[in-house]
Amino acid sequence: MHAIQLKNIQKSYGNHEVVKSLSFNVRSGERLVILGPSGCGKSTTLRMIAGLESITDGQLIMGETVMNDVDCGKRNVAMVFQNYSLYPHMSVKKNITYGLAVKKVPKKEINKRLSEVLTMLELNGLENRLPRDLSGGQRQRVALARAIVKQSDYFLLDEPLSNLDAQLRVSARKELVKIHDTFQQTMVYVTHDQVEAMAIGHRIAILNQGELQMIDTPENVYHRPKNTFTAKFIGSPSMNLAECDYHDGCLHFQQQQLKLDNNWVNFLNEKRRGRLIFGFRPEHFSLSYRKENNALQAIVQYVENYGENYGVHLEFESKEFVILSNLKHWIKGDTVYMVPNLERIHLFNKLDGINIDYPNALKENDLPLQLHEAK
Repeated sequence: MHAIQLKNIQKSYGNHEVVKSLSFNVRSGERLVILGPSGCGKSTTLRMIAGLESITDGQLIMGETVMNDVDCGKRNVAMVFQNYSLYPHMSVKKNITYGLAVKKVPKKEINKRLSEVLTMLELNGLENRLPRDLSGGQRQRVALARAIVKQSDYFLLDEPLSNLDAQLRVSARKELVKIHDTFQQTMVYVTHDQVEAMAIGHRIAILNQGELQMIDTPENVYHRPKNTFTAKFIGSPSMNLAECDYHDGCLHFQQQQLKLDNNWVNFLNEKRRGRLIFGFRPEHFSLSYRKENNALQAIVQYVENYGENYGVHLEFESKEFVILSNLKHWIKGDTVYMVPNLERIHLFNKLDGINIDYPNALKENDLPLQLHEAK
């Protein structure tokens, strides 16, 4: 088994704590994506797994072995860096096979692996070129090839697609998934790109300021966010959030109120009253010029063209909301009504931003979701 366990991992540079008591498991053979904003500690975490950074405190276990003091060369990992780190004086062929030659892998086996990876990543014909003669996408594929031929138990990738243009990134991430499906290594992939994370990961671990916010499937991360940070960070446009009070079966905002259905009323009557944060994703409410029953009034600020649909930016009681619409006819300054889908709302505790959960009837309707998988 080639699982990875992080147990209360900490990393500090002097008095500056970059990673704070981080604990989670990476299952053998899975693709786990570490996602978060710049400076959240995701690359540092990956480098500690690789052995390129020392661990200040805590325990790193790979397989069944504590790896804190094990040299990176003895961890059986293959790593792809953001800047590719190719040897500029070596040809494509030598860049790919250098590590195997150092480990004295038989020449016949080296040639076999080289032939397979050149075909897999469409690098045939480029074997004798130097890195300076390659495009960014070709260099990225050489870096991937160098990692793949090692056939290591652990495949670590630090934002490997960030230097590629948008179209090439889409094709490259599909190739990464195919590669993993072929070799089934334990993969840890670092990115700040939420679309990439959702497309690649079996699970996503979201970090902020060195702390784990949530680890779960892409579906749960999107549809059942554990806290307001996750709710805002995942999704484009991000989730709309506004403070409210709950009492008498309604969510009360500054001037308006939203009547809840029996599922939510029964749940909240048992759960709590008081200050909450109300959230919904832009695609889960609709817009109307007519005053619909139980709709919230807002003012159109401007409309963004997303191609397939439009992002309608609204002012709702001094807050900015965005709702997706397939219509363009919304005009700045017009009064419109946000029509709710009460099965798709989210409520968070105002004090700590934690999701207060969902009525059982709504959870039963989401059978594909495994709600808030344990860390």
